[in-house]
Amino acid sequence: MKIRYIIILVFFAIIGFTSCKNDYLDVVPDDIATIDHAFRDEIQAEKYLATCYRYLPSVCNFGNNPAMLGGDEFWVPDAEWDLTYKNSVAAIARGFQNSNAPYGNFYGSLYQGIRHCNILMERIDEVPNMTEFERKRWRAEARFLKAYYHFYLLRMYGPIPIVDKNLPVSSGSEDVKYKRQPVDECFNYIVSEIDSTFEFLPPIIQNTTEELGRVTLPIAKAVKARVLMLAASPLFNGNSEMLNFRGKFDVQYFPEYDNEKWKKAAEACKEAIDAAEASGHELYEFKDPLGTLDGEMLIRASLRKRIPERWNSEIIWGNTLDAGASSTIQRWSQANFTTAIGATKQALAVTYNVLESYYTKNGLPISEDPEWQGKDLMALRKALDADKNNIAFGEEVPEFNFDREPRYYADLGFDRGTWHWQGKLTTIDPYIVKCRQSELSGQQTIWEYNITGFFPKKLCNPDNTFSGGNSYAIESFAFPIVRLSDLYLAYAEALNEYNGPTDDVHSYVNAIRLRAGLPTVNDSYTLSNNSTKPTTIDGMREIIHAERLVELTYEGRRYWDLRRWKKAELYMNHNVKGWNTSEKDKNAFYTLVNFGTRIFNKRDYFWPFEDNHIIVNPNIDQNPGW
Repeated sequence: MKIRYIIILVFFAIIGFTSCKNDYLDVVPDDIATIDHAFRDEIQAEKYLATCYRYLPSVCNFGNNPAMLGGDEFWVPDAEWDLTYKNSVAAIARGFQNSNAPYGNFYGSLYQGIRHCNILMERIDEVPNMTEFERKRWRAEARFLKAYYHFYLLRMYGPIPIVDKNLPVSSGSEDVKYKRQPVDECFNYIVSEIDSTFEFLPPIIQNTTEELGRVTLPIAKAVKARVLMLAASPLFNGNSEMLNFRGKFDVQYFPEYDNEKWKKAAEACKEAIDAAEASGHELYEFKDPLGTLDGEMLIRASLRKRIPERWNSEIIWGNTLDAGASSTIQRWSQANFTTAIGATKQALAVTYNVLESYYTKNGLPISEDPEWQGKDLMALRKALDADKNNIAFGEEVPEFNFDREPRYYADLGFDRGTWHWQGKLTTIDPYIVKCRQSELSGQQTIWEYNITGFFPKKLCNPDNTFSGGNSYAIESFAFPIVRLSDLYLAYAEALNEYNGPTDDVHSYVNAIRLRAGLPTVNDSYTLSNNSTKPTTIDGMREIIHAERLVELTYEGRRYWDLRRWKKAELYMNHNVKGWNTSEKDKNAFYTLVNFGTRIFNKRDYFWPFEDNHIIVNPNIDQNPGW
């Protein structure tokens, strides 16, 4: 968030927690003079509001966000793992999660954030010379953030303690030993808190120089929709494997299945879409100022820029705190095109199984496209003139890379594939990825290379440049937390679950597909052997899930979706595959090899509480399996 005053870090030392292990989740600090100072005038109070925002978990800090390296999309070289990531969230994907020192443990920090939000809400009326409008807006922002932090914890741990108010410092030790609440009580509390903010949040940010990233009405409604989607999904709604989890207090933590939850989710999604569109949000499409791009390349430009184009029309909520992390993830994602080793890290590699998720040019999964049945996907095929926008002319690459949907070529970099960007968004002279051993985009050190041979091009701003041929100049951006396309697909999913595949279900999915240069769902499936698939709830569910896995991949959404659908075991329990990037010869290079094994057990659907935390607060039940 862009706040015009620098946050004084001493706040974290004086009024932050020393450790979540004390279990003082919400005790008001006894250093009242410090808190009084924070609310003595509007300048200091605004700094405190900024403190409330500082607890927003990063999306694109892939070393901290479990939805990145903890999922099934990315892998890093073993040397990078040993040097940097073996003690990070990447360990989750390798089956090393534990209850002694859990990886991706946001429990303490998010309750600190909740505590700060409670303090601001309680003390904001004391600030002199503030307008009533400002007081109400700031209180609403703090209330929303408190709800969001509860939601983040609920999504990770399942039933959690609700901390609505801070207790006085004189509270006894038993007062602060909170118990977990049933998940429906948690969901209802979060939604109620968000609902109470609607009246006081602006529809758009007027002061874009200083306030981008602060909460707006479309953001609040979008997050409410996300909360209710989680409440309606199989992980929480009728999860048969958790129905018997009652804990030491014999509490029914998880509810029986209730189909009406999908109705509430659909209604919330539609309200969020309406609020976003009324505020000017729309699916992003690139406007070519020179008029030189043809239809195919216009689609490519729209897809390339839908994430890194700063505050484009599709981004409802972007985390401005992620600007530095967005530069880092771009450097790690970018294929190298210079002889200067280290200009890019290029070590964030996409796994082969993600490539299999992308459709064919007919808008169908590979397994459902009759034109692909019987193909030898590993056979080499020479790129012709018709392929030049996607694959270097005359090069031989596996059949797997030909005749794929536009997002495949916009989102992915692969050996001998094209890489269009600044000055190269036309069909003329694109960069060519060459990632065989010792080539510019290949392995030249033991760590700074792409181990699978597939690059997440989607995360790289097309306006980035190699300056002088030896350095990589990066345009940072606020990484999206919520995009309009996410809401479109969520609405289609919820509506399909409740009413079946209505016209609205198809139209919102088709809006995403048409922007991606694909036929509509019905048009695509007329080519399939399963032409009736879009007409059934089960069939359309599969289509919507597949669409989300493609459209939102590399954005920290796939991991949470697979968990809420209870599909994580299917996607995350397998060997990590990619090309044999240690080879120079093309035939040897284009051999699928295993780089490691992902491990996902049923217990991994919910984070373990830290053992020491349970010792300090025996009222907390450990999650099953831990």
